[in-house]
Amino acid sequence: MLLVPKQVFFTNGVGTHKKELRSFELALRDAGIERCNLVTVSSILPPGCKIISRAKGLAQLVTGQITFTVLARCSANEPHRLVSASVGCAVPTKGFYGYLSEYHAYGETEKTAGDNAEDMAVAMLASTLGLEFDENKSWDELKKVYHISNKVVRAMNVTQSAVVGPSGDFRTVLAAAVFLF
Repeated sequence: MLLVPKQVFFTNGVGTHKKELRSFELALRDAGIERCNLVTVSSILPPGCKIISRAKGLAQLVTGQITFTVLARCSANEPHRLVSASVGCAVPTKGFYGYLSEYHAYGETEKTAGDNAEDMAVAMLASTLGLEFDENKSWDELKKVYHISNKVVRAMNVTQSAVVGPSGDFRTVLAAAVFLF
């Protein structure tokens, strides 16, 4: 039996609690995926895997199901510490598989973390295709597409950032690509 996802959706969340594990569970709840048994997988977006909305994806989940995800998370309890987690996605324009990247950081804004996650996904895709890719020169800010050796790649990310509060409770952020079969 082949387990090749047919659909994927992106979600994110944040949770705060005096215990780190509970803050993670609350972040999962905020993301809408707390009721699943999550299995983290690496970074391939199968050819033809349709990207659907978070709402459509969450509606298909069944409580207790084994759910494959590409998951990025970051936790801290240092007051005023900025934490970020992002999943970047690079999808080639024609029938090849894409890449997903997990990225987490301290002290980076949501935009910076998201851009870094996208850059990593595109760089991995370019490497697989055997193409030259200069992360500093290939980004087309207006069109939100990457140009790699005359090939166009759509890139996107889902990112969550948050600042730890003054009380020092754990704050956990997460971003996830959730696969559906």
